[in-house]
Amino acid sequence: MTQLIRYETARSALAEARNVDEVKDIRDKSEAMRAYARMAKDTQLEIDATELRLRAERRLGIMLSEHKRTIGFASGGEHGGRSKIDGSREEPSNQRPTLADVGIDKKLSSRAQRIGGIGEQAFEAMVDSVRDRIAKGDRISLDIAAVDKKERRAERERDLAAKQAALPDKRYGVIYADPEWQFEVYSRDTGMDRAADNHYPTSTTEDICNRPVSDIAADDCVLFLWATVPMLPDALRVMDAWDFQYKSHCVWAKDRIGTGYWFRNQHEILLVGTRGNVPAPAMGTQVESLIDAPVGRHSEKPAKFYELIERYFPNLPKIELNARAARPGWDAWGYEAPVSEMA
Repeated sequence: MTQLIRYETARSALAEARNVDEVKDIRDKSEAMRAYARMAKDTQLEIDATELRLRAERRLGIMLSEHKRTIGFASGGEHGGRSKIDGSREEPSNQRPTLADVGIDKKLSSRAQRIGGIGEQAFEAMVDSVRDRIAKGDRISLDIAAVDKKERRAERERDLAAKQAALPDKRYGVIYADPEWQFEVYSRDTGMDRAADNHYPTSTTEDICNRPVSDIAADDCVLFLWATVPMLPDALRVMDAWDFQYKSHCVWAKDRIGTGYWFRNQHEILLVGTRGNVPAPAMGTQVESLIDAPVGRHSEKPAKFYELIERYFPNLPKIELNARAARPGWDAWGYEAPVSEMA
């Protein structure tokens, strides 16, 4: 309760501050408190102190921008007057202060004015995001240039989603596919006991390539395509046939060892391809490329990968090919897809 009272008192003081010195003092004290909270591992204090610092810097930036627009700041030379020919100094005709006069260096001024220029809604979303990330234990950067890039990326994703939702024929910005690969074993007499054909019908790579996936893909679309180790060349061939360009991949590290000829495979590969202009994740938000998750039913993929896709593209319309179950916000297609959700 004491901590909450201090936080509310500081918020009130910031709202009532009328000059740059007062705002900067609140900003500096908030930063000192944030540093202490991190050392003391006091998460709530760190959250509150970080928010106060951001709000103080925003207020500072707005005040500096207004002062610059109406009165202006003097340069160092202007503030001190000009030298006469005889070496003496003229009295300065303009008594405008420099940034140094108000105790602000150029770095803080630039940062404060940048955050002051962020729209109110975007700023509040940024504050909420920062609070949530600290609460989750993430190490965050208060580099506003990076934060601004993240917000611009998020805005691009929202705009793209709005355009795709307005299309007369449904098109998807995200396609997530786990094809029913048909893998030819060395010996059909001894190697079929663990083949995919024992669990569901499989298709040739040619048949998978010929599916009109590009017809349901928006002009700007990202494809997440599963590939087993032996079928990697086939997966890249399918990606090209569906009109996507390979960009990257991540690896599912399983908790169970499987089969294999050269190695006993304990992983699968999730390829990423794009068409058109799809925004990549903002710097600092990318997920690690090695993802540990337990094995479920045969060919079932962990929930972590759905969550990854939803984190990267929360608004784009999504469809899962070869789906096994319904998922809120997604359409589904495939042999085991729930009929009510079929696209």
